[in-house]
Amino acid sequence: MPELRGLVVDWGGVLTGDLRTAVQAWARADGIDLEAYGAIMRDWFGEPVGVEARLNPIHALERGEMTVPDFEVRLAAALSERTGRDHEAEGLLGRMFATFEHAPEMSALVRRARHGGLRTGLLSNSWGNDYPRDGWDEMFDVVVISGEVGMRKPEPEIFLHTLDLIGLEPSECVFVDDLPHNIAAAVEVGMVGVLHTSYDESLAELEVLFDRSLR
Repeated sequence: MPELRGLVVDWGGVLTGDLRTAVQAWARADGIDLEAYGAIMRDWFGEPVGVEARLNPIHALERGEMTVPDFEVRLAAALSERTGRDHEAEGLLGRMFATFEHAPEMSALVRRARHGGLRTGLLSNSWGNDYPRDGWDEMFDVVVISGEVGMRKPEPEIFLHTLDLIGLEPSECVFVDDLPHNIAAAVEVGMVGVLHTSYDESLAELEVLFDRSLR
């Protein structure tokens, strides 16, 4: 096997706390019916997840083809239609992401990996949210945000674009994400995939893959 020389990580759910916890907190604060929200997400994502649909509002938002206010209006209207209750569109996504918690242990792992000589990158699907970019120059050699490049995971093009920027072959790079379909897409282009479930499990797996301590 080629030597593994690069580590690419997702943001939400890897460098932050669990996404479900944040969404549940938002639902409680905003009075959102989680069953209705889940049904809307399933409809919009399509079945199976990742099937191409140019008019899919989530895909359009992640590629930067739809503005945040437009998406918020669409989501608020869909929630109101399903529940019969009015929902405030303005600031909807900001409220959804307000309780996202930083995962300092994972960020520190990435910094140690880079200081140890590995090439590092961030590859994230954006919902138009602002990222806390302080310290990113120290953590990452490259940063790829879906809405800034007009591509989204699990499209193979965004993985290949990231690899081109980082200057490594797919077989030289490990990709860490919390969503199985994104891991499958990375593996399909030739990367090594690690499904993130916890800091301890990802640390142990990455140390085996890179054959070095990342503590």
